Amino acid sequence: MAGQPQAIHHKYVFEGNDVVTGKPMMQAFVEALTAPLTEKEKYRGPAPQEEVAKEPVEPRLIGPDTEENLQQYFIDKDWTDYLPIILPTETRVTKMLEGTTHDPQEVIKVLDWPGGNREITVERVATCAVMAGAKPEHLPVILALSRHVPFGNSTSSMANMILINGPIRNEINMNYGHNVMGPHNLANSVIGRSYTIMSKTLGGLHSKKTTWSTLGSTMQYNNVCIAENEEALPSGWKPFHVQAGFKPNDSVLTVATGWSYISCVTEAKREYPVNMWMGDLMKALTMPMATVIMDPSVATLLKDTYKFNTKEDLIKWFAGNVEKANYPSIEKVKPFMESSINVIVTGGGGQTTWFVTDFMLARNIVTQGGSTLIDDWR
Repeated sequence: MAGQPQAIHHKYVFEGNDVVTGKPMMQAFVEALTAPLTEKEKYRGPAPQEEVAKEPVEPRLIGPDTEENLQQYFIDKDWTDYLPIILPTETRVTKMLEGTTHDPQEVIKVLDWPGGNREITVERVATCAVMAGAKPEHLPVILALSRHVPFGNSTSSMANMILINGPIRNEINMNYGHNVMGPHNLANSVIGRSYTIMSKTLGGLHSKKTTWSTLGSTMQYNNVCIAENEEALPSGWKPFHVQAGFKPNDSVLTVATGWSYISCVTEAKREYPVNMWMGDLMKALTMPMATVIMDPSVATLLKDTYKFNTKEDLIKWFAGNVEKANYPSIEKVKPFMESSINVIVTGGGGQTTWFVTDFMLARNIVTQGGSTLIDDWR
């Protein structure tokens, strides 16, 4: 229980019941540590195969019923975001699978949390894509996204961001212009929604069972699914995936997790260095990482007026100049390293506005950080 005084923690541990089991927490600790070992617990060999924990397997097919009953069935199972879904019939899933050359039974990854070994297969991802309202041309992006299932979640208000770079943006008509973060584009909407549906069905995230967020986040409905406006980047400013080491013609998906999302409220002006305004907002971030999302007009202003000729120049300035108090000490520190700061340019150029966030996009191609090559899933 983050942020609660010690007295609350003491009462919870020594007097209260665990929220998951419903039993007194300390009593459970004591019993587990003092009860004699069972014969099974004394066994030192490999676990018999039949005793390896496995997640209960749902049948591949659900029997025929009315659409209303099937919609309710998915709601009762907590397999949706509680908005109406497209029912994933065999015909629709087969049509969706035309969007990739991969075998439907190919295992993309195996999840061992929570409980058992749950396989994420191409067919299961296609099923979720149908539910979200996606089209076959969206499937390679959603398959790449499935490598990041389940999405980040915590007891606070953690949320996620999906960034798309490369030619795929135009191939599937993603929006990276006006209203880029609003509900105004099919691809942005259904790709973002599919992450939520996959995380709940394939990822096993269920409220008060495997997730315990006290407030949650509305951003988990669409997961801030955006594409970078690479065409509007000032000369010398590289798109994010190129900064990360990918080729310009690679189509790349990057997933980030964060908490804070601060609007600039007002537009930038030439009379006051916009980078200083951004730095002021960065001081409010809890985590020592930042992703600044700005309209192309802001990027142009930063380059032409304040001579930030590359994203790296701006990132270096942030790392060297943003200071915040190191409470409880009055001493100020520079909390941001260059490697923990990113700059994304997107939007329609209609107003010089920006957001400061603590969503961390990893720029490390060696580990691929949070990035996946979409082209591998065509």
